[in-house]
Amino acid sequence: QVQLVESGGGLVQPGGSLRLSCAASGFTLRQYTMKWYRQAPGKEREFVARIAPNGGLTNSADSVKGRFTISRDNAKNTVYLQMNNLKAEDTALYYCNAESGYNNYWGQGTQVTVSS
Repeated sequence: QVQLVESGGGLVQPGGSLRLSCAASGFTLRQYTMKWYRQAPGKEREFVARIAPNGGLTNSADSVKGRFTISRDNAKNTVYLQMNNLKAEDTALYYCNAESGYNNYWGQGTQVTVSS
């Protein structure tokens, strides 16, 4: 059974940090491009960051550049999103996505709330 399970979300003050994890099972993670998306209340889901199957290439949205870092550990079947200097506008439900040429999988999301 294919599963993507996000964790690590929570409530954090502005300027704080969180590290999200996405644990994959039921498929071979190293064959997939992995992405993080987020969706704030009343807004459309938006792209946050992407990492190539071998981890050699990453890119991220302009809104998070210099603050968020995506990484992966294929041996542990896990993808991470390190989020630093969080802002109120980063508040959203964060989703993990696995994409190959044939399949596209989504997790259920983990909530990140940035508030004082």
